[in-house]
Amino acid sequence: MIPANNPNLKSWVEVPQNSDFPIQNIPFGVFKTEHLTPRVGSRIGDSVIDLKSMFVLGYLENLPFHLEDFDTTSLNNMMRRGKKAVRELRNRISKLFDANFPDLQNNEHHVSQVLVDANTVEMLLPAEIGDYTDFYSSREHATNVGTMFRDPNNALLPNWLWLPVGYHGRSSSIIPSGVDIHRPMGQTKPNPDENPIFGPSQRVDFELEMAFLTFDGKPLGQRIKTEEAEDYIFGLCLFNDWSARDIQQWEYVPLGPFLAKNFASSISAWIVTLDALEPFRVDNPKQEPEVLSYLKYDKPASYDIHLQVAIQPQNAAETVVCNSNFKYMYWTMVQQLTHHTVNGCNIRRGDMLGSGTISGPTPDSYGSMLELAWKGTKPLQMSDGTERKFINDNDTVIMRGHCEKNGIRIGFGEVRTKLLPVVE
Repeated sequence: MIPANNPNLKSWVEVPQNSDFPIQNIPFGVFKTEHLTPRVGSRIGDSVIDLKSMFVLGYLENLPFHLEDFDTTSLNNMMRRGKKAVRELRNRISKLFDANFPDLQNNEHHVSQVLVDANTVEMLLPAEIGDYTDFYSSREHATNVGTMFRDPNNALLPNWLWLPVGYHGRSSSIIPSGVDIHRPMGQTKPNPDENPIFGPSQRVDFELEMAFLTFDGKPLGQRIKTEEAEDYIFGLCLFNDWSARDIQQWEYVPLGPFLAKNFASSISAWIVTLDALEPFRVDNPKQEPEVLSYLKYDKPASYDIHLQVAIQPQNAAETVVCNSNFKYMYWTMVQQLTHHTVNGCNIRRGDMLGSGTISGPTPDSYGSMLELAWKGTKPLQMSDGTERKFINDNDTVIMRGHCEKNGIRIGFGEVRTKLLPVVE
């Protein structure tokens, strides 16, 4: 067992009931305050742990880290130390905040320097994301989309059951939770018998996804195999891959998504390590036909992560529109990373790989408005009495996620983004 995952641990830091951040989580992120420069932190309950101060005060001695790994604007320096080092760091933090360990808790002067009220911090983009790849790995989502736009009897394209389909996205427009976005402009073709038009997208949509960040991979030309893939995965976050469906429908043939996807993608601020999710592994979905040998992996590599999406109209209460689960993914992270590198493509620390829209088997578990409102034919009712086929101006989309087992809840916080009117 990883010591930090011990379900019997209790922290001397107060942890509210149903908090996403018990002592068994120990996620990583980047924060600043009115008085503190950007730096790496962790979190327990409603307290952010200042890892720069922890290092300066000597609590992280004999670990393979340097001050520049924490006194920085991203997790990339820390990630270059690799999975073993991050595991040791997480175990050390867990020990220091264990209720049975007095070294830090009995030093009030140090505690005041190390703990910061989470309500006073601004969370920043956690990593410098060099490259971003988005997959299309939910069978239910791919089937729904194929049914709507192609042949219901042949909803999945011939390659879908043989490989994790993906495309390279735009990393420059990945933003942290709390950053508002504007309705995108682009070409659409509302009337098939007329020329396309230019203007604001009328079908802005969310996509419920999760994404993982990588450690440094292998050199160009060398592939990562399934049995070692998890050693290259740092951790996961919630991911809203915004989409403009009307722009997408016109532009995507023959090369796939472009302007419909690259205007914004929102992520949650805390990265939950793969180690922290270890107790929540579940069996992988059955894959038929049997995958090719390089994609085979016998260990469970799926995770039971409850996911929820809510829409909050301006000046109104939020309405939950989706309850789904990461375990529904047909292709696992291990297979995605393995396939990504099978041709020799190199992965670098801070690269982000999105799961693709996560849809479940029931209508309330579909991971996009395209599916939930079924191409606009089944509008959803909001708390204020209005209806939604897609996302309206000044709506806020909120995604949440957590695991829960044997009384331990490990969560991701939330990713919250408001859609503002178009900038002409």
